[in-house]
Amino acid sequence: MEFLMSLSEGTQFSIQLIIVLICLFYGAKKGGIALGLLGGVGLLVLAFGFDVQPGKPAVSVMLTILAVVVASATLQASGGLDVMLQIAERILRRNPRFLTILAPFVTCFLTILCGTGHVVYTMMPIIYDIAIKNGIRPERPMAASSISSQMGIIASPVSVAVVSLTAFLLNAKTHLAGFDGYVDLLKITIPATLCGVLVVGIFSWFRGKDLDKDEEFQERLKDEEFKKYVYGDSKTLLGVKLPGVQWAAMWIFLGAIAIVAILGAFPELRPHFEVKGVSKPMSMVDTIQMFMLLAGSALLIFTKVDAGKIGKNEIFRSGMIALVAVFGISWMADTMFAVHTPMMKAALGSVVQDYPWTYAIMLLLISKFVNSQAAAIAAFVPLALGIGVHPAIIVAFAPACYGYYILPTYPSDLATIQFDRSGTTHIGKFVINHSFILPGLIGVFSSCVFGYLFAMFAGYLG
Repeated sequence: MEFLMSLSEGTQFSIQLIIVLICLFYGAKKGGIALGLLGGVGLLVLAFGFDVQPGKPAVSVMLTILAVVVASATLQASGGLDVMLQIAERILRRNPRFLTILAPFVTCFLTILCGTGHVVYTMMPIIYDIAIKNGIRPERPMAASSISSQMGIIASPVSVAVVSLTAFLLNAKTHLAGFDGYVDLLKITIPATLCGVLVVGIFSWFRGKDLDKDEEFQERLKDEEFKKYVYGDSKTLLGVKLPGVQWAAMWIFLGAIAIVAILGAFPELRPHFEVKGVSKPMSMVDTIQMFMLLAGSALLIFTKVDAGKIGKNEIFRSGMIALVAVFGISWMADTMFAVHTPMMKAALGSVVQDYPWTYAIMLLLISKFVNSQAAAIAAFVPLALGIGVHPAIIVAFAPACYGYYILPTYPSDLATIQFDRSGTTHIGKFVINHSFILPGLIGVFSSCVFGYLFAMFAGYLG
């Protein structure tokens, strides 16, 4: 190992970066929990091969993921999520003509409320059924809805990405004037995200051929079996009388989110503690963790949900995969980048400062590598702050943390393809030309543009 230590810092960094990228690519290829586990391989090489002192995993981020996921999974187990979905379906079925515009907003709002994009799975069969029964090309609302559900994460008051980004900005050596935390970030990301979702919906309205003009689709319809498969049984929650306890579950969860938002907007309502002789309000990270655990507890007590079902549903499973991914990836990234921050600041600092948009591109690509917005933020934002990226740029380009639509490997995108029985939502011959790439690029780009404008209006950017 002495040979590795004798190499120049630039050479060591190049070798370490290659090792980290191999771990990321192989982990992403294997899918599931592998991405987080492969972080351990990278850490082992860095510590034992290059004598790099291990950094610190993003413990606060991981604990917030755990609290939010448990609360959301309890909501699903209690049936409260079904109430939300029924309300969403009622809105969409009353306005089928505007499905391509409304459906992305519905999935985005569900994500904003629940803090996870995985709630989209249950909406997709409903969106497909409304589209196909009204002669709308399913690819239009379905691809847009899948993308918009993930765009909503950076606008959610209970998402790990928002909480962790706020913590990094507040702890930065260069404080952003006028930025006091959680709510100030949401004031930028919520309107920027919603504007981006609108642009995605407008673009999707005109994409692809109408079904009656799609020669390939019409040819396939001549097969009666295919036609029956395409126009098969409707998926609906309408007409299903949901018991009052499920409505109570929804209101308990939404009430907890409302309280979190109020406490974020009014720090004086939170307990204050002496920190180095200065009275400071309890952090929003701790606040969210507490109230998400409280929400889960209230659901258990008042809705009599079977606790055994909580750990078995899709939200819990996906959340635990995200937890392991953030653990392995953030720890590995912090270990490698911390030791090389001075060198990277000298090499990249001026470039990012002269061309701020390069920060957004880097964050976008890292998000693709790690398949997680929270993990991308945990891996890159501390480094960006360390090399001199202005906090205002990080706020403005926050939506760039969503880049895992670039390749169609994310579970929500793959599920959407399966739910579209017409085959219009698809992966192209060259893989990169799939149904989600254009809505994703358009949505994130437009959200970043609007984020920049809103950051200017807020006075963060000159």
